[in-house]
Amino acid sequence: MTVCKGCGAVLQTTDSKAIGYSPKADAEYCQRCFRLIHYDDLTISMKTGIDPDAVIDRIAKMDALILWVIDLYDFEAGIINGINRKLADKDIVMIATKRDLLPASCGEEKIAHFVFGRLKDLGIRIERLILASKEEKMGVEEIKECVDELANGRQIVVMGKANSGKSTLINNLMSTRVLTASRYPGTTLDFNELEIDGHTYIDTPGIEIGNSMLMEVSEADLKTIMPSKNIKPQVFQLRGEQSFFVGGLARLDLSGCKHASCVWYLSDRLNVHRTNGNYADEKWNTHVGTLFVPTAIEAEMKKYTIRKDMPKVDVVIDGLGWACVSGEVSTITVHVPKSVSVTFRKAML
Repeated sequence: MTVCKGCGAVLQTTDSKAIGYSPKADAEYCQRCFRLIHYDDLTISMKTGIDPDAVIDRIAKMDALILWVIDLYDFEAGIINGINRKLADKDIVMIATKRDLLPASCGEEKIAHFVFGRLKDLGIRIERLILASKEEKMGVEEIKECVDELANGRQIVVMGKANSGKSTLINNLMSTRVLTASRYPGTTLDFNELEIDGHTYIDTPGIEIGNSMLMEVSEADLKTIMPSKNIKPQVFQLRGEQSFFVGGLARLDLSGCKHASCVWYLSDRLNVHRTNGNYADEKWNTHVGTLFVPTAIEAEMKKYTIRKDMPKVDVVIDGLGWACVSGEVSTITVHVPKSVSVTFRKAML
């Protein structure tokens, strides 16, 4: 049985519409990976269809050191609830990727303080935290030293939610682009074994991000909502009733604003529209799909409302980004597609 070097799928030459197809019997990559690598062309979408429980169960049966890869920019969406219970007795090292997307002013000590604070809130225990990014291959040597110290002859399983940066990380560890890495959820399709510096690493399928905005937009719009470079915060001063529209994907209503501010951390390709909150309903209903784009596949929206009880609160929309609201604000209301999760947390930055 021969598998694709890029995604781990079993190679086959009979069904051009199925996973693992290649027109060449001696190919190293399936046609899907070849198109992704060379043309950024997604021929088969696999953002759903990979059973997350089956992935976790298979990992749980392995004698392995776990490298849990999580995207710092989309941290809340990357959390795997109950990971210590599901992977009992496993040594877990968290690799927090995409450090390069966060504002340069955010130091590593502050990021680490945030991560350990959130993990404590969520009751999650890890052995070690390593910050990483594809820029200058940050974290590569530290990861290798950690693996040398902790592996003790075990395999190294690289796991995490879809789009967390697993394949990119392994490519950096190998100093070559062997695995297929893309912005599309479901790029890695099966367990894929590689040898790096005398250790056996296993790339795993991304665990489905079911409550993320990434699942609620077309693949064509992923390029718009996923940042590809350092985030430039967008700062707004607030007074009275204020509303913000992030394209046609999300809406944030802030009431009773006085000496307050809202700072958005989003892809620079997304447009943020601000308006008087008293006219927000009319503008939203009139312009979604025309002025306010892109839009979600699911038109039905739900809302979350809280009273602001922290000096600075992050309003996090899984798969999209977040807004930091500070100062005197009475209530915060967020409207998102009904399947998308929202988290209110102590400010990250």
